[in-house]
Amino acid sequence: MKSLRDTPRWTGALGACIAVMFGHNAFAAGTQTQPRAVVELFTSQGCSSCPPADRIIGDLARDPSVIALSMPVDYWDYLGWKDTLADSRFSARQKAYSQMRGDRDIYTPQAVVNGATQVIGSDAAKIKDAIGATKQRTSVMTVPVSISVSGKHVNVTVAASTEASNYNHGEVWICSVSRSVPITVGRGENRGRELTYYNVVRNWLKVGDWNGSAASWTVPLENVSRDGVDAAVVYVQDGSRDRPGPMRGAAFTSLQ
Repeated sequence: MKSLRDTPRWTGALGACIAVMFGHNAFAAGTQTQPRAVVELFTSQGCSSCPPADRIIGDLARDPSVIALSMPVDYWDYLGWKDTLADSRFSARQKAYSQMRGDRDIYTPQAVVNGATQVIGSDAAKIKDAIGATKQRTSVMTVPVSISVSGKHVNVTVAASTEASNYNHGEVWICSVSRSVPITVGRGENRGRELTYYNVVRNWLKVGDWNGSAASWTVPLENVSRDGVDAAVVYVQDGSRDRPGPMRGAAFTSLQ
């Protein structure tokens, strides 16, 4: 496990951001199941501890009750290999989560479960336990969400909340996702290894704000689809981009 606390190069200068989620081979186009969990993995091609966690995300991607995603970070790039999938927004999101939890734990591989708790991403048992524990919390993954493609548009619907009004202050985002990305690492700790990353978030688009009432949006498909993107996820998350809270609901659709 690689932690930013273990390196003198960490300056705490990463910004804050939001984003989320990824793809399911088990989902067929036009069918949707309300998932019980969103699992975000903060990983890096330059981290020798990460490949086992990346494989776990691949396993979770085949579970239709879980939305699993990969968010490669960029803060290990100086160690000899520039991560080809890394995005500074992923690093910023990881930091925003740590600030909201108050523990300042930022490392790879780190899994954030339902926006509510973090565990070591290479520990499948702890991820499973975290899914069960977070589902016991009020309002976590209780809002039905749907996403579908019709012609040149992506349609998003979020149901009304059954929770008290003080829980209903979230944002709705669409993530463009690549379900499988093979990479050959040329240098660094994983030099020479052929790795596959699953459900990699390639872009984020904020759809709107959500206040607990039922709402629908239509987004041009061209704003979601791009080269290498073959799926999309919509999610509702409590809080804001800079202060991400628990996941309220999510859904997946294939774009092919």
